Amino acid sequence: MTATPLRVGLIGYGLAGSVFHAPLIAATEGLALDTVVTSNPERQQQARAEFPDVTTAASPDKLFDHAGELDLVVIASPNKTHVPLATAALKAGLPVVVDKPIAGTAAEARDLAALAEERGLLLSVFQNRRWDNDFLTLRRLLADGELGDAWRFESRFERWRPQPKGGWRESGDPAEIGGLLYDLGSHVVDQALVLFGPVTEVYAEAVVRRSGAETDDDTFIALTHANGVRSHLYVSATAAQLGPRFRVLGSRAGYVKYGLDPQEAALREGGRPGTIADWGVEDESLWGRVGSGESPMSGGGTPVPTLPGDYPAYYAAVADALRGAGPNPVTALEAAAALDVLEAARRSARDKVTVSL
Repeated sequence: MTATPLRVGLIGYGLAGSVFHAPLIAATEGLALDTVVTSNPERQQQARAEFPDVTTAASPDKLFDHAGELDLVVIASPNKTHVPLATAALKAGLPVVVDKPIAGTAAEARDLAALAEERGLLLSVFQNRRWDNDFLTLRRLLADGELGDAWRFESRFERWRPQPKGGWRESGDPAEIGGLLYDLGSHVVDQALVLFGPVTEVYAEAVVRRSGAETDDDTFIALTHANGVRSHLYVSATAAQLGPRFRVLGSRAGYVKYGLDPQEAALREGGRPGTIADWGVEDESLWGRVGSGESPMSGGGTPVPTLPGDYPAYYAAVADALRGAGPNPVTALEAAAALDVLEAARRSARDKVTVSL
C-alpha cells in the first residue's frame, strides 16, 4: 500500500516559498502541500490558484494552532524570522525545514539543533545548491580522481544588477540579516565545506559598490581548509562580466565551468519537476572542460557532460528522513559550521584581519 502523504505547512510565499519550496514539495512523492502561510492577500490568491487543494492562513500562529494536523513545517520567510519561527515550530512538536541561512549566528543555529535533538525532531536546512548540476559534476570528478589532488577552488556566484532592488535582502539593518555575504555567501561557503572540509583561516573583503545600496553587494572570501586546499569565493551584484562558476585546479588537471544550473530559471518560468522530461539537464554548449596547460576559452581541455541538477532530491531525502528511511540531508550543525565561516568573514572584512577558526 502507498503510505499516506506527509502534510506540509509552508510559512512564507515570496520568492523562496513560491518559486522553490512550494513546487518542490508538491512534486515530491510522499509529501502533500497542505497549508501556506502569508498575510498578503494577493499571495494567498496566488497560492490557491497554483495549488487548488491548499489552505491559506494569515499568520504562523494559525498554523501552529493546528500543529497536530501537520507532519512538517517549512520556513521560507525573511531571514530575521527563521530562529523564532523554527523555535515555535519545534516547541509545537513539528519537524522543521528552514531556508538558508538558518540563523544570523552559529550559536543560534546550535541552539536550534539542541532543541530539535531534545524534542526528537528533524531540523533540516534548505541548501539546494548542493544539488546544482555543476556541483554534482565536480563532486564526481573529485571522487574519481580526475583532477588529482585538489589545490585551489574558485567559486563565483555573480550577477549584474547595477541598481539596488530594495527590500529586506538589501537592507542595512543588521537585524534583517541581509547582504550578499549571508545570501549567496551561504551557498558558496556551504559548497566549499562539503567539498573540502573544515576551515582554519578566513579572509574577506565586503564592499558596498552601488549608489543607494545599504549593505555588501561585492564580496570576496578566501578560505584555508585544514587539508591545505585554498578556496576563493566571489559573490557579487556588480559583475559587469561574469566569471566562471567554478575553476578548480588540481595536481593532474583543472575543471572550468561557466553558467548557472538551469533549475532556478525553470522554476521561475513555471516549470515543475515531474512535468519536464529533461529536468535539470543542461545544453551541451555549457558543459565544463577538464584539461591542463591550455585555456578552455580557446578550446583547451575535454568537454565533460554535466550531470543533471536535482533539487527534488532534497525534499525526497527529507521525506525519507521523516519516515526513518534515511538521514537528514542537511543538518543544522552543518549550517552552523558554515555560519562560523560567515561570521569570521564579516569580522575579517570589518577589521581588515585574517581570522583563525
